[in-house]
Amino acid sequence: MVAIPPSPALVGGLRGSQPAASRHGGKGRGSLLPSILPTHQISCLRRSGLSQHLKKLTAIGSSGSQLQEPHPHALTAARTAQLLDVAMDGGLAPAQVRERLQRFGPNALSQRSQLPVWLRWLAQFHAPLLYALLITGALKALSGAFHEAVVIWSVTVVNAVIGFIHEDRAERSIQALAKVIRSDAEVLRDGRRQRVSSEELVLGDVVLLTAGDKVPADLRLISARYLQVDESTLTGESWPVEKRSEPDDLEAPLAEQLAMARAGSFVTSGQGSGLVVATGDATAMGLIAASMQETSAQSTPLTRKFQRFSLTILKWVLVLVAITVAVGLARGRPVAEVFDAAVALAVSAIPEELPAIVTITLAIGVHRMAQRKAIIRQLPAVEALGSTTVICSDKTGTLTQNRMSVQELFAGGELLRIEELWPVQGDGPRSDAFGTNAALRETLLTGLLCNDARPSSTEGFVGDPTETALLMVARRAGLDHSKAHRDHPRRDALPFEPELQVMATLHGSSRILVKGSVEALLRRCDQQCTQSGKGEPLDRHAIETAVTAMASRGERVLAFAMAQAKPNQSALAHGQIEGGLMFLGLQGMSDPPRPEAIAAVGVCRAAGISVKMITGDHVETARAIAKAMAIGRGPVPAVIDGSQLAALPRDALAACVEATDVFARVAPAQKLQLVEALQSNGMVVAMTGDGVNDAPALRQADIGIAMGASGTAVAREAASIVLLDDNFASIEAAIEEGRGVAVNLHKALAFALPVNGGESMTILFSSLLGLDLPITALQVLWLNMVNSLTLSVPLAFEPKASGLMALPPQAPDRPLLSQSLIRRVALVSAFSWVVIFAVFFWANHHGLDVAVARTMAVQALVLSRVAYLMSLSAVSSSIGDGWRQMGRQALQSPALLIGIVSGLLLQLLFSQWRPMNVFFATAPLSLSQWLICCLPIIPMVPVALWAKRLDPLVPAHS
Repeated sequence: MVAIPPSPALVGGLRGSQPAASRHGGKGRGSLLPSILPTHQISCLRRSGLSQHLKKLTAIGSSGSQLQEPHPHALTAARTAQLLDVAMDGGLAPAQVRERLQRFGPNALSQRSQLPVWLRWLAQFHAPLLYALLITGALKALSGAFHEAVVIWSVTVVNAVIGFIHEDRAERSIQALAKVIRSDAEVLRDGRRQRVSSEELVLGDVVLLTAGDKVPADLRLISARYLQVDESTLTGESWPVEKRSEPDDLEAPLAEQLAMARAGSFVTSGQGSGLVVATGDATAMGLIAASMQETSAQSTPLTRKFQRFSLTILKWVLVLVAITVAVGLARGRPVAEVFDAAVALAVSAIPEELPAIVTITLAIGVHRMAQRKAIIRQLPAVEALGSTTVICSDKTGTLTQNRMSVQELFAGGELLRIEELWPVQGDGPRSDAFGTNAALRETLLTGLLCNDARPSSTEGFVGDPTETALLMVARRAGLDHSKAHRDHPRRDALPFEPELQVMATLHGSSRILVKGSVEALLRRCDQQCTQSGKGEPLDRHAIETAVTAMASRGERVLAFAMAQAKPNQSALAHGQIEGGLMFLGLQGMSDPPRPEAIAAVGVCRAAGISVKMITGDHVETARAIAKAMAIGRGPVPAVIDGSQLAALPRDALAACVEATDVFARVAPAQKLQLVEALQSNGMVVAMTGDGVNDAPALRQADIGIAMGASGTAVAREAASIVLLDDNFASIEAAIEEGRGVAVNLHKALAFALPVNGGESMTILFSSLLGLDLPITALQVLWLNMVNSLTLSVPLAFEPKASGLMALPPQAPDRPLLSQSLIRRVALVSAFSWVVIFAVFFWANHHGLDVAVARTMAVQALVLSRVAYLMSLSAVSSSIGDGWRQMGRQALQSPALLIGIVSGLLLQLLFSQWRPMNVFFATAPLSLSQWLICCLPIIPMVPVALWAKRLDPLVPAHS
């Protein structure tokens, strides 16, 4: 074999890629040159904080601190082949392939290392409140109260099981969604064409490309014959990019590197060949995936609020426990008694049920969203949706349909909208489908015949997106593809050539049909077709006016013409289309917005949520789509492109991003930069996307939303939410669902926390006054975990309140315990404390056993809680409508009835079943004692109404 030359010219080549291997782990990945990113994109990486990723980029292919070779797109193909030690006309020798494959490993992205199951299980206990419970249980075990320790520890296990099951299900759903597709590549090796797995490609391989191929690695093109590549997953560009083999400018951004074909893109038309200059993790796709792994995922607002709340609770618990211990010891009470009181106070003050209640409430929201085609990978993202203040959306495939579609026609002097001509797709033509406009029919027929796309039984049409759009509009107009080709069989064709910008076909023995760019075709025409089908002098001004109007709406305009062939002509020559053509008409096409997305954008704006479009597409295309979707301010939305963003100083970026809603020609690193700028303004950012280029921004956003059907596996891995139907309208529905979950979570907190408040007040005052505890630590755990969960879970099933999307989003800094909720909790806690004390001391005063007194206190508290639960439920909205209406409302809330009945049955076992009496130190109650326990229900009604005034069930948004 020919040894790879160790010359300095190879800096950034085969030898230079070795450092990257150790950083990725395992075998290396090859890279010809240091970076796919030009200077202005590297500056974006610096500003976005991806310093480690930047070091990696500059280290690949650099023996020092500076880059020593230009980028591959700026080299000639011959120079690239020289650096790679390969002959372009013969490819690599077998020995070279084996050596390079062993040296650099397969052409595949490194898989993210999965945490072992035991570590993922332990991660469920990583929360301040759970730490406190684990420590409390350990103290109980050391004191000899093992059964109490087991009960306390079981609280943490229940919460961990719920979280672990959900995360495991979500990950399995994502794995099922990410279909593993093995692709092959045609290469030139040892002078022969071969078909190999894409994973077997190595640096220097000569890859042959044709229409329909997936580009298997980053290629420096050697040849490109009418080669067009769809790079939307990397750049966001909705149009296929026309490639060439000539070197590009050194500073050309990724979307304008025409001499490169990137891994993960698709060949839509033409043929070409290229040298593999990067494989696996060193490709453009691999570098983006690597940068995503080096940025930690953004925590959600709920996560941050819950952490602050937990730490606050723990501080107060420690203070109260310290006071209890100090006072008890000062009074000379036994150490064991003081210890029991301290543990009981800690158990009562710590809302053990809260993690489980939050998890269950969010999990129910997850289930509802799954029914609406959304997979939630991270539970807190459900609630975070309700706090979303801005949605940053990709354009192609998210706001638009990700398919080209003809929107307007110009023929016979008329500018016509497709929706006005044929409102319903697939109905076929009316008897007057073309009316008296013969030019209209000829324009559509030419688009159908002068076309290399073809029908498919499974995919509608296959071929270049532009040509499939021409076939779709012809079918919509009622033209039959098979019949048209039978009536006008093709004899010869001149394929589209970039230099000429036209394509021509010969049909039958008399018709030459031509399509191409407006500029190239008009200069070849001297006549135009009238509505009657006759020729008249060309009206260039009218045509150019129509072109300007169509282009202003973001449409790509193609022109159509025809000429007469010679008698019995069987071949077509270029000279026959250089002049003397008759202009037929124009077809303007674009990637149209999703109609449901337009409505969803309007709903989001009405809800106070800003929608920003961030795309790699052209400025005018972005402006037209934004105008159609009412994104942006004013009749003509302002657009900022990537070069303008790169020129902005860092201190001006945040203000610019907040004031602008449309961003075009944006590089991958700039998407991340925009999300960070919005977050620096205090906004809760939801980022949508489907391409590899969206992955870093999806990970940085508060809520990353990936497209499931058309999205890449890298994007899905980065997101916290995956939409199975790729529909922007589903985001609006998810936000409404998130707001509903936030309200239900507010109700659950309002129900659970007052019990902890009443219990802790009871134990604290009893300890300070030296009185018997009205409830024990084990009974507190029963109330917190079993009773609270049983009664609060039905609140998570409550239907969404009406008018949620008419309110502005919650302020992201709004604490978990708002002032109104604190007032509610304080009021109901005080009432609960009164109920426990009053019933306990009444029973003691009447000479009842302490076990009976404690059992009555617990049961009285539970029965009053049932009345309080009804005030939080939707049933309370029908209080003024009479008992019959309340009954009907209750029957429509089966979860509420099930929760109440289950809770009461459990309480019956709690007091009347002998094993429960032994374990929890309770005693059976008589009928008269049960009636005494029911009395607190009466005063709870006005207390609940007062609490509702202090804290509305639908929290005020600000």
